[in-house]
Amino acid sequence: MNLEKKKSLTARTFGVGKARITFNTGRLDEIKEAITKQDIRDLVASKAITIKPISGRKAVVKRKSRRGMGKIRQRPGNRKQEYVQITRKLRSYLAQAKAKGKLPLDKYYLLRKEIRARAFRDLSHMKERMK
Repeated sequence: MNLEKKKSLTARTFGVGKARITFNTGRLDEIKEAITKQDIRDLVASKAITIKPISGRKAVVKRKSRRGMGKIRQRPGNRKQEYVQITRKLRSYLAQAKAKGKLPLDKYYLLRKEIRARAFRDLSHMKERMK
């Protein structure tokens, strides 16, 4: 006799897994007659159906996360935007100076390399260096 439907009804009624439910073999005809959830509750109360206690492994305790130097998350700064702004400003000034003939080519290329290396804080610093 297949009582799989009764087992699933019991599992739904009590919110447990099917593996935890056992039927009393002497009272299988009573279990077979049960149709409603209330019938199932009555059978559990009269010990025709028993629900085993939870037999699982102990809870896994998560270890505290380590906070080393690599774990520190900071908001990235505006370094790139600052670099782009100052580089564009300095390069455009250099290009104008070269076009006007104020700057020889070798010095122009040298200053461009220094701009790339972030050797200058701002335009006045570069002008100072150009003198």
